[in-house]
Amino acid sequence: MNTRPTTLDDLRTQMHPRCVVCSPHHPTGLWLTFTLAKDGSVAAVFAGGPAFEGYPGWLHGGVIASLLDGAMTNCLFAHGHAALTGELKVRFRHPVAADRAATVRAWIHKSCPPLHLTRAELRQDERVVAVASAKFMELPPHGKPFAWTATSEHT
Repeated sequence: MNTRPTTLDDLRTQMHPRCVVCSPHHPTGLWLTFTLAKDGSVAAVFAGGPAFEGYPGWLHGGVIASLLDGAMTNCLFAHGHAALTGELKVRFRHPVAADRAATVRAWIHKSCPPLHLTRAELRQDERVVAVASAKFMELPPHGKPFAWTATSEHT
């Protein structure tokens, strides 16, 4: 019997209680609230601000990557999957202004449990400014050891 929560909010609360991207309980977090769309994707609005700058006026690339990764994680939560990022590829298409809101959206590209392939995009001013793809590996049931280990690859 599966005792894991199955809704987006339930999984987010249980699995990410202090997540820097999506938890309202992280003291310096981004506090994004993801919502599930009819097409199965999730989306959230990031307000931005000078605290998230890299170069003056521009959003830091690490923050952009975190937004995209967090969106893909929450998309998996919305579909009942708790998984760890195994690979994340980000393409920065345009600089992102730090002082304007941006919308992050993610969807599942393909699922073959325990592996999930996801995609995400960040939009600002109706333009796609960054995209990402990721591979996620499902977490084992609570209390069970991982059945896989990370290995280094030289690619």
